[in-house]
Amino acid sequence: MEDWHNFGPDYDKTLMCWFNNFSESWEAIKDNYDDQFFLMWKYYLLSCAGAFRARSNQLWQIVLSKNGVPGGYISVR
Repeated sequence: MEDWHNFGPDYDKTLMCWFNNFSESWEAIKDNYDDQFFLMWKYYLLSCAGAFRARSNQLWQIVLSKNGVPGGYISVR
């Protein structure tokens, strides 16, 4: 194992950006979807963002390598 990182504390920001992009783009794409899809996707993104903000959900990234990384693994955070 090279790295183990928890993105959870910051992931609500990602979900809120997705929600904002989705909402701002809705007029351009709404002919392909019904209103129920909009409400369900809005609920999903916002409820997930709230769960991450409340620290009820976590998102972990684990970096594995078969034989190690020559020179060592450098994590970008």
